[in-house]
Amino acid sequence: MTTLSFEAAAAALAAVDKNVPALVRDEVATRLLAQDPTLWGPDAEAEASIRLGWLNPSAASRPLVGQIRRLREELAAEGVTRVVLAGMGGSSLAPEVITGTAGVELTVLDSTDPDAVRAALATGLQETVIVVSSKSGSTVETDSQRRTFEQAFTDAGIDAKSRIVIVTDPGSPLDEAARAAGYRAVFNADPNVGGRYSALTAFGLVPSGLAGADIEALLDDAEDALEILSDNAEDNIGLQLGAALGGTDPLRNKVVIVDEGSGLAGFPDWAEQLIAESTGKLGTGLLPVVAEPGAPETASGAADVLTARLVAVDSDAEPVGDQVVVAGSLGGQMMLWEFATAVAGRLLGINPFDQPDVEAAKVAARGLLDARPEATEPSFVDGSVEVRGPAELLGDAGTLRGALDALLGALDTDGYLSIQVYLDREAQGELAGIRPELAAVTGRPVTFGWGPRFLHSTGQFHKGGPAQGVYLQVTGTPRQDLAIPGRPFTFGQLISAQATGDAQVLADQGRPVLRLNLLDREAGVRELEAAVRSLSAEGGNA
Repeated sequence: MTTLSFEAAAAALAAVDKNVPALVRDEVATRLLAQDPTLWGPDAEAEASIRLGWLNPSAASRPLVGQIRRLREELAAEGVTRVVLAGMGGSSLAPEVITGTAGVELTVLDSTDPDAVRAALATGLQETVIVVSSKSGSTVETDSQRRTFEQAFTDAGIDAKSRIVIVTDPGSPLDEAARAAGYRAVFNADPNVGGRYSALTAFGLVPSGLAGADIEALLDDAEDALEILSDNAEDNIGLQLGAALGGTDPLRNKVVIVDEGSGLAGFPDWAEQLIAESTGKLGTGLLPVVAEPGAPETASGAADVLTARLVAVDSDAEPVGDQVVVAGSLGGQMMLWEFATAVAGRLLGINPFDQPDVEAAKVAARGLLDARPEATEPSFVDGSVEVRGPAELLGDAGTLRGALDALLGALDTDGYLSIQVYLDREAQGELAGIRPELAAVTGRPVTFGWGPRFLHSTGQFHKGGPAQGVYLQVTGTPRQDLAIPGRPFTFGQLISAQATGDAQVLADQGRPVLRLNLLDREAGVRELEAAVRSLSAEGGNA
């Protein structure tokens, strides 16, 4: 039986006390479980009516369990034991959490960085099956990765069709093309579930099950949680968490998520995508900030920050200050946060199932790929780092440190800093260490996202949420570019267009963007880290 627990204090508890009675009177829990699309108002009804299948995971997912198990056994009998996942957003984040929590190996390729793609190709191709996951069937990242692996298999004398597994919506372009191509297996997900709510559909289950996770137990866990969440009662923790997230007054729209030994590997990253893309629109929403235990944000006392602590089921941790403490096993927690996010959407007055601003960056990237404009000259170069930014932002800055100072000087007292890194998150993973340092320097929440995957999650909040952010974009010259079979552009050109396109959309909306390109990745990372340490030592731009 699933165990879930939730406790709140201070502003979070006040939000629970204020909002949950009304949620109970409006029968939100039972209406949500009944998949009532009217819960979010008339403007959201059409979209909600085709996006609530996640509330009944068994219908579409139970029949998959046996199919996935049989395919795993067939592949193992052929010596195919390495699973690579090509997916973006919810298609990659959920399997990464499921397999990480289960302690089984899954190679997640959610990047268009040439170095990252080469690294995924370089290991154990003879033992590899690739799962290509795309709800729409037209995601440029996953299509490019599929093409590349198909060519690599063929070049290695491997029957590529036998090593490619597809997960997509029925009737999508990928569904039709994959069946015509005769790939090893095609799994259709429930089309009535949006990508970020798809953890317990084929998108979460196929790669995780092939990698060896116990997906049947995960579904059992989630269904037990639904029983807990189904009561119209004031102790319904789904209503309580939803009220704490979306019902503080004034709204605490920076939600700092800290894992304090929950045992759910990578869960904050999954929750980040769910919350940001669901709520960040119409100038409002919740910005999730994935942070470390003891991170500066957790002790800031800022009036716009709510801290959510994820703890072990047997923990005796209690909330202090404006905090919530949440515990539970993986399937239960996934269902709880999906439920609570939908409730928070009702309180915020938004449609939690659309993502109206995600497409803008995609359109800009496609335009740049088609037009192939000449690269703009940097504002200046400092060591291994090219610096780009508008004159009104940079002023007379002529050094990397000065440029960082200028960006932080544009940060308002209710703002946040978003660090967006278009590099190889394995090879340059240490760069994430600048996040808490910059949070300490600024005294404000700081997010850290790997590009282009964050474009499918927090990218929605950056453009659709309140105009409070300043943006530090980091790109880098790859060791060697990589062609994409059948495409007129390379991975290097693709990731450059994605970064440039997103920066362009942010700038067009008046958001301050500082762009750093590392001409030499290793040297550039060291120089950026040194500049941040200098800011920290001298108290930043204050």
